[in-house]
Amino acid sequence: MNYISTRGTAPVLSFGEAMMTGLARDGGLYVPQSVPQLSFDQIAAFAGLSYEEIAFRVMRPFLGETFTDDEFRGLIDKAYAGFGHAARAPLVQLAPNHFLLELFHGPTLAFKDFAMQLIGQMMQAALAKTGERITIVGATSGDTGSAAMEAFRGLSNVDLFIMYPHGRVSDVQRRQMTTPVEANVHALAVDGDFDDCQARVKDMFNDFAFRDGVRLAGVNSINWARVLAQVVYYFSSAVSLGAPHRAVSFTVPTGNFGDIFAGYIARKMGLPIEKLVIATNHNDILHRVLSSGDYKTDGVKPSISPSMDIQVSSNFERALFDAYGRDGGAIAQLMDELRSGGFSVSQGALQSLRETFASGRCSEEETIATIRAEFARTGEVLCPHSAVGVKVGNDHLGSTPMITLATAHPAKFPDAVESAMGTRPALPPRMADLFDRPERMTRIANDLPAIQALIRERIAQ
Repeated sequence: MNYISTRGTAPVLSFGEAMMTGLARDGGLYVPQSVPQLSFDQIAAFAGLSYEEIAFRVMRPFLGETFTDDEFRGLIDKAYAGFGHAARAPLVQLAPNHFLLELFHGPTLAFKDFAMQLIGQMMQAALAKTGERITIVGATSGDTGSAAMEAFRGLSNVDLFIMYPHGRVSDVQRRQMTTPVEANVHALAVDGDFDDCQARVKDMFNDFAFRDGVRLAGVNSINWARVLAQVVYYFSSAVSLGAPHRAVSFTVPTGNFGDIFAGYIARKMGLPIEKLVIATNHNDILHRVLSSGDYKTDGVKPSISPSMDIQVSSNFERALFDAYGRDGGAIAQLMDELRSGGFSVSQGALQSLRETFASGRCSEEETIATIRAEFARTGEVLCPHSAVGVKVGNDHLGSTPMITLATAHPAKFPDAVESAMGTRPALPPRMADLFDRPERMTRIANDLPAIQALIRERIAQ
């Protein structure tokens, strides 16, 4: 199994190499040269299996010789042992044909745990074989950072630096990043928004002297291994509702397009997904591009669903790559145009995208109303991101069962939930002392040389 860059000129890599590389050296994102297919009977055989066994069967064809079967099974078992629900990703029924996929039972209460816990185990295992040490730099709009801190804190072969936009994450998200005591993890509060943080990560990867000097690796969803781990819960949930004997649809609250792109890969593997619905908050660039064909950035507006406050959705490049017939040159040109403010998708590519994806937008008022209404109707407490998904999912209901992804625990966003319901959601008992723990973070300007200097200084200590 080989991996190629969406921009067409970077070296072809194995799974292990792509995992440790993150962003391709031509600035593109790695994707599999071809997507393995699962037969009808293979998918049907997932019925009744554990989440861990489904994960092994879905992911194994993508790994090549990076790990033996026994090694990989062991890494999966370690990754999910700390989840708070035996089903790992349980389904809850909201309405006759609408289901909620709870993805917040991991150690940091967000869907990012499914990928981050596993990639932490895989990276540590790979590094243990070589004795090498790497520096991981990531950007977060909230949940990626806390999940990465939990996955990599205390690991002997990794230094981790997470940049988050100062003042633009929830208090719970911030404290999950700033309270770990292990010396190998560092929280950097950047004066800017998430797009600024993400741009600085890409700048560091494109500075080859710095990249090679610190042995830079990435765990944002630019890393293919992150996307791959998220493919699994599309299969586990769909099979629970009768796939492959019947089709299902999914609604995914998304900002950086990684989670819904995982659904796209599941569909290409053979899972009968009728529609993948993109749910956006008022930072609705993904809804606008599907509606108009124009991908034009217009600034990030803060919201009560901050993990979706994004204008430059990195993983959309992967979808464009397929929509443009895997023409790396065309994608490189589009990304150049994006740096100047935006681009227009060709008619053929837009038609291809619309055949797979639908989209919708949810305002702040609609988000609050959905939290209130679903609690009154079903007793389910939604975080604001999940509420965006449920509102848009309701707008796209049909004869096919709809699964909406609940991406975070409501207690990660207590202010928004309290404003809707009048009561404040409590953190799980294992996190009850989160606000009593001392914080440790560094505030820094949105300045590439300053950030690079700080990283060099910290890893030299």
